[in-house]
Amino acid sequence: MDEKRITFPGHGGHMLAARLDQPEGPTLATAMFAHCFTCSKDIAAARRISQRLARMGIAVFRFDFTGLGHSEGEFANAGFSGNVADLLAAAAWLKGRGQAPALLIGHSLGGAAVLRAAPDIDSVRAVATIGAPFDPAHVIHNFGPAIEEIRERGQAQVTLGGRSFTITRGFLDDVDKARLGPALGRMKAALLVMHAPRDMVVGIENAAEIFKAAHHPKSFVTLDGADHLISRPEDAEYVADVISTWAQRYLELRNPVPPPGAPEGVVRVREADPEGFLQDVNVGPRHHVLADEPVAYGGTDQGLSPYQFLSAGLGSCTSMTIRMYARRKKWPLEHVEVDVTHDKVHAQDCETCDGSRNKIDLFRRVIRLRGPLDDAQRQRLLEIADRCPVHRTLHSEIRVETRLE
Repeated sequence: MDEKRITFPGHGGHMLAARLDQPEGPTLATAMFAHCFTCSKDIAAARRISQRLARMGIAVFRFDFTGLGHSEGEFANAGFSGNVADLLAAAAWLKGRGQAPALLIGHSLGGAAVLRAAPDIDSVRAVATIGAPFDPAHVIHNFGPAIEEIRERGQAQVTLGGRSFTITRGFLDDVDKARLGPALGRMKAALLVMHAPRDMVVGIENAAEIFKAAHHPKSFVTLDGADHLISRPEDAEYVADVISTWAQRYLELRNPVPPPGAPEGVVRVREADPEGFLQDVNVGPRHHVLADEPVAYGGTDQGLSPYQFLSAGLGSCTSMTIRMYARRKKWPLEHVEVDVTHDKVHAQDCETCDGSRNKIDLFRRVIRLRGPLDDAQRQRLLEIADRCPVHRTLHSEIRVETRLE
């Protein structure tokens, strides 16, 4: 992923700080991420979602709203309508460089902002919200006893997330006037609503109201066990995976042309957790899996181990080869199942090895064939299993060429 730091003019002319996470290969679509109330573009959930989408070919533009993070301007003077205007300004900036956003993602109040902005961005095909309020005025409860002072004196200092902000009466009036119902009625994009049932900041009833007001196509996914900020890595991974899988249905993502000498494309593996062993494995925009190690070996067991991937290749190729042969012969094979296990055994336990090594890799296959096959047919299909291309590759001379880029 190529991460670029960018500044662009927001709705009031102030320069806003942004990151554009570009895929390492071709850019197939562009998404915009709107952060939660008083948060920033760099929260953990935003980074994980951005990384996941970039690896499937979707560039992600995430920025700090006016007066927040590294952006210029006064937060107190922006309000909810300012956030919406910043989103429209960001969309126009992206369109000007040929990357009009097709996907909007919003977290908390950022989710309400993308719902309000989406009908006014022609390029948007899909919108995903995470813990979004149906009523933007919901944020006022964060101000506690200061609300009365703001109403009476026109402004007050409020501490949010360890930072002090000046909140004005105009800010309160702005969120009081904001309504999402009309925008949801005009929105033509597909909608994904994600919410944690035990969200203590924005109640689950907000998700119900958003879902009820939106037109189809719309989907709801519960984030059971997650907190409002999606602070646990496993919850951020789940959110990223759901959004990326769901968005494929509504975005036109074409597989990039494979490079010369790689007819099946590039299998790209990248660390997802530099402190552990978790890996993102992507092949184009549509295929994503996780690789990991078991807990006993220092991993988190969130994906297949490298040898399990190798076993999966052998097993799936075996099953496909048997099916192709039976189909060509028009034999009554109803179902194929292959179990593969891997072990390292002493060389003397292997009758076919030359004894030059102390240990060899042993893959054991157990094949189950279902259907009214006679004994000759079953025996022939067992022989065909040894002709599967991956089986032959594992038995042939293999060369791995490696270079540093």
